[in-house]
Amino acid sequence: MSETYTTNDILNAIAAASKTLTERKDEINRLNVFPVPDGDTGTNMSLTVKTVVDNLAQLPIGAGKDEIAKAITVGALMGARGNSGVITSQIFRGLCEGLATAETLDTESIDTAFQHAVDVAFKAVRKPVEGTILTVLKDAASAAHKAQRKRLDTDEALQSIVTEAYASVQRTPDLLPVLKENNVVDAGGFGLSILFDGFAAALTGVEGQLGDELSAARTSVAPKVEIEQINDWEGSRFRYCTEFLMHSDTLSVDEGLEFLGTMGDCELLVGQTPHFKVHVHTNTPDKVLSWMLERGQISEVYIHNMQLQSEQRNAKLAEEETTAKPAHKALGIVAVAAGKGNAKILESLGVDYVVSGGQTMNPSTKDLLDAVNSLNADAVIILPNNKNIILAAQSCIGLSKVPCGVVPTRSVPQAFEALFAVDAQKTLDENVAAMTDVLDDVKTGEVTCAIKDAKDSKGNSIKKGDTIGILDGSIDAIGASVTAVTLQLLELMDADDADTLTILAGSDLDDDDFKGLVEKIEDTYDDLEIDAHRGDQPLYPIVMSVE
Repeated sequence: MSETYTTNDILNAIAAASKTLTERKDEINRLNVFPVPDGDTGTNMSLTVKTVVDNLAQLPIGAGKDEIAKAITVGALMGARGNSGVITSQIFRGLCEGLATAETLDTESIDTAFQHAVDVAFKAVRKPVEGTILTVLKDAASAAHKAQRKRLDTDEALQSIVTEAYASVQRTPDLLPVLKENNVVDAGGFGLSILFDGFAAALTGVEGQLGDELSAARTSVAPKVEIEQINDWEGSRFRYCTEFLMHSDTLSVDEGLEFLGTMGDCELLVGQTPHFKVHVHTNTPDKVLSWMLERGQISEVYIHNMQLQSEQRNAKLAEEETTAKPAHKALGIVAVAAGKGNAKILESLGVDYVVSGGQTMNPSTKDLLDAVNSLNADAVIILPNNKNIILAAQSCIGLSKVPCGVVPTRSVPQAFEALFAVDAQKTLDENVAAMTDVLDDVKTGEVTCAIKDAKDSKGNSIKKGDTIGILDGSIDAIGASVTAVTLQLLELMDADDADTLTILAGSDLDDDDFKGLVEKIEDTYDDLEIDAHRGDQPLYPIVMSVE
């Protein structure tokens, strides 16, 4: 019969699972179907879950179930990166909501949580595809339900879920042809299985608590406690706000609070053996620390002079009040892009805030939300400029301080065209619709280097190191040089019938080579108007579009 697991056990198991996922992220990344150096699934999932652990680490010791659930769901959403990260955040949300009324973690509550997670995660994806992370989640939920019907204990239920998750991953190539063609399993599903495995192993496979996992996450951020605002200090006889973590097997909370009351006011001593959070306003922090050191160990000590902090804060507020705010706009625009050149062009076309990211690093929902909220605008449009960032951008809708919309651009050139359709006199919805309508008129080509052996859209072999051309998400060209592949792509993009070519040079393509390429294009396509710029995007020597 399985033991009863505490909240602390579960939190530590989450942190352990996060650590396992991070350690194996490169293994997950290598499963990506496209042999391009994008922000990969393993990286995105591990960063998403790490934000959950960081959020949990900031909770006061002894936080309630509602606080913990909020820390998990908010952390997962705000840290979500890429499609896999956003879906993972919804799985976390579903599991938390499913466990909301459960008194204990047992087979029945696990079954309820997984069924709810399936509902939430599938609703988050407009067109669910079989053979992906959603399939693995659904199969794991089925295993949880079977475990409940068979009346298995908690440990057996968790093990059956993990076993079925891995089995489901092995079946993904039979459900998604592109996986079978590339002889891989689904990366997101594999990452989810590793996450489940890491959690179950930590919870059931080690005696005692895995304290080191969660405490390690706390090293960078001290747990928060509710204290009075420092700017309320007005000559109090106690000057020093003193707070620290206390580790003791013998400390009595009542005795500690009684002592702190003799040292000052606003005293707090929260937590349970052996971990406590101590807070007090005092004139003698040395005596407080000395008394606590006689009863255990202390760490993460913070002593603040409230009078000085109050003066500094008031001065900063006064300075901020005199600093001019950004000019107010009816419509603000946030775009994602990598490369100084691309950012400069986007800004020249009316973008107010460029979030750094794209193929090499997908920004999180929080990154995008911070950008939206920083603008002095009545409404904001986000241009994600990458298919793997669209879901994270859409997660901002409803969370932002102002109305927010997303134009699902998949490349920077698409954003250029969309920006020409902006009309500040129109509503947010009208602008989103008009900007979205022009996207189908833009064909985007990208040239990069294959990072592993693979196959193109027609089944032709790709060798690691080959230069490859991607047309609207499909690998359609292979060659020995950037110039050769660019010309192949232009032919496939029907450049003969196009009016304009926008071409952006990456950071790895020097000016002379770029100039030579443009001249060859001019020689080949006499009537094509070429708009050439340095985008300076990493890893992709050429990004271009024709209209």
